[in-house]
Amino acid sequence: MLSVPDITSQKGKRPLVCLTAYTTPVARLVDKYCDIVLVGDSVGMVLHGLPSTLGVTLEMMILHGKAVRRGLERALMVVDMPFGSYEASPEQAFLNAARLMAETGCSAVKLEGGVKMAETIAYLTERGIPVMGHVGLMPQAFNTLGGYAVQGRGADAGRVLADSRAITEAGAFAVVLEKIPQSLAKRITAEIAAPTIGIGASADCDGQILVIDDMLGLFSSFKPKFVKRYAELAETAEVAIGTYTEEVIKRLFPGPDHVFEDAPASGGNGAPA
Repeated sequence: MLSVPDITSQKGKRPLVCLTAYTTPVARLVDKYCDIVLVGDSVGMVLHGLPSTLGVTLEMMILHGKAVRRGLERALMVVDMPFGSYEASPEQAFLNAARLMAETGCSAVKLEGGVKMAETIAYLTERGIPVMGHVGLMPQAFNTLGGYAVQGRGADAGRVLADSRAITEAGAFAVVLEKIPQSLAKRITAEIAAPTIGIGASADCDGQILVIDDMLGLFSSFKPKFVKRYAELAETAEVAIGTYTEEVIKRLFPGPDHVFEDAPASGGNGAPA
C-alpha cells in the first residue's frame, strides 16, 4: 500500500490521481488506478441527501471509512475530518483524528483551513497523524465565504497563498486547492514543498481529485464547471430502470432463465430419475 512518503516524493513528477470513495465496491474499482482515495465528507450530500457537508458526523465518516478500507489494497486512504470535529482546539482535533485512524485504518486525515489551522496541523503531525490540508474554497466554511464562489481572485490571492504556505510549513503532506484561478494554482504549486491536489484549480497542480459520483455522471442536475463527465451513468441507469419496469408490468421478467423448476424425481438409490 502506498505511504505518505510515496505521495510526497511525487512532487513535481507524475501527477497524482485521486478520487473519492464511500463504499467497498467503489473502493475496489478505483484502487488500482488511484494514488489517493479520499473518504470525503461530500458523502453527506452524495449518499445521504444532505444540503451541505455541515451535517456530516464523525460516526458517518468512520462508517464509510471502514467500508472503503475493506476495498483497498494499494491506494493511500485519507479520511475527511467533519465540521466541528477539529476546530475547537488542537487537543480536540487530535482525539478525533486518532479515533478516525484507529477505527478506519486510514493512513491520514484531511482538514480544511489555512493560517488559522496551522497550529492544529503542527500539533497533529508532531504526534504521528499525517494531515492533508485544504484551502481555497472550503465547503465547510461556505457560510463565511459567502457561498461556493471562486476564491483567490485579485487581492484575495494573497490570502490563499498565505494559507497554503502556512499549512505546508506546519507539516501538511499535501494540499488540496479548490476552485481557485489557474494562475494562482500554478504559483502555489511552484512555491510550496507539498504536492498540490487540484479540484477546480489547474493541470499545473501536482495531482487532481474529483468526487467520483460527479465524474461518472450519477447526478444529472449537478454539473459544476470544474467537473468533466467521463460517463453519464444516471442516464444509463434511468434507461435500465425503465426497461425493468416495463418488463415487470408486461410479465416478461422474470423469464425462463430466472426461475427455478421443481426438483427432479429421484430413483430408489437417491439418484435423479
